[in-house]
Amino acid sequence: MTDSQAFEQQSLDNLLSYWRRHRRLPGARYPAGPTDTLCDVPGVSVGHHTLAEGESQTGVTAIVPPGDLFNQPLPCGSAVLNGFAKPLGLVQLNELGVLQTPILLSNTFAVGTLFNAMVRRSCLRYPQIGRGSATINPLVLECNDGYLNDIQAMAVREEHVFSALDNHSTRFARGSVGAGRGMSSFGLKGGIGTASRYCPGLGTTLGVLVLANFGTLDSLTLSGVRVGQALGKLLADPPPQVDAGSVIIIIACDRALDSRQLNRIARRAGAGLGRVGSHWGHGSGDIALAFSTRLLGATLPDERLEPLFAAAADATEYAVLDALLSAEGVSGFQQHDRMALGPLLDRLAAN
Repeated sequence: MTDSQAFEQQSLDNLLSYWRRHRRLPGARYPAGPTDTLCDVPGVSVGHHTLAEGESQTGVTAIVPPGDLFNQPLPCGSAVLNGFAKPLGLVQLNELGVLQTPILLSNTFAVGTLFNAMVRRSCLRYPQIGRGSATINPLVLECNDGYLNDIQAMAVREEHVFSALDNHSTRFARGSVGAGRGMSSFGLKGGIGTASRYCPGLGTTLGVLVLANFGTLDSLTLSGVRVGQALGKLLADPPPQVDAGSVIIIIACDRALDSRQLNRIARRAGAGLGRVGSHWGHGSGDIALAFSTRLLGATLPDERLEPLFAAAADATEYAVLDALLSAEGVSGFQQHDRMALGPLLDRLAAN
């Protein structure tokens, strides 16, 4: 064994020892909010509708910011880290820098259904839309869950979107739920994950929610330790090593910020993806979106954004880890299956 191999083995042994004692991962760099979720940002809530029948393993997730978004849209920015993606609403959002609707997540072939549902719901609430008033800009983001879900079945219907919008809460499930039901990440079961970070010097909370459907198993890195190759030895049929499928990162912050500053914060999510082993692969649609819940107040000088940059990277890393550790194994389309990370770590730690 080379010195490098011995170092990697010792690092893995230390990680597994920590997992065995605590059944969680070490290493968060900054303090979390009270629940370590996106909803630590006041006013933000999340709703799901999950479809889990036979080869239909998919769903809808709605992120609902506070306030009357149509009449008082919130400042918003985005970063397209790799553009192999089919979102709706990003063009106008990037032009105007505001968020007009809740954010909807689902599979690639459900994008049109989600858009129509959001338009229909908005027109019921605001009858003037498109009739003497401006139209509305629904924001719909997607990942391809076609490995576990029969994506051609187009199982998501408008009523499922309304269910996610009507059943949002500050306490929400993570893992293989909602839009995350059929998602794969690092050759394992992915899905919905979340984390938050508190910045004491600013008195500010930043929360993150991810839809994780990206990464290769060999590259998977947990708290700085490469574990993918060890995990691969436990799988009867190791997955192809292709970083494809996409990841969506939603960032909320309770500090007054403008859209340009939010663009900058969104880009820092890419640092968090790198820490878990992603290089933003060719076939992956990697998009981050950041919004502020504050309409009033002076924005920060740019030189004071550093804690928010660091918080965005750290919370993104741990939101991805939360998605992997919260997910349950799923079997779906053509009897494809994905195993959950937690039980695999248990098996490694028991050796």
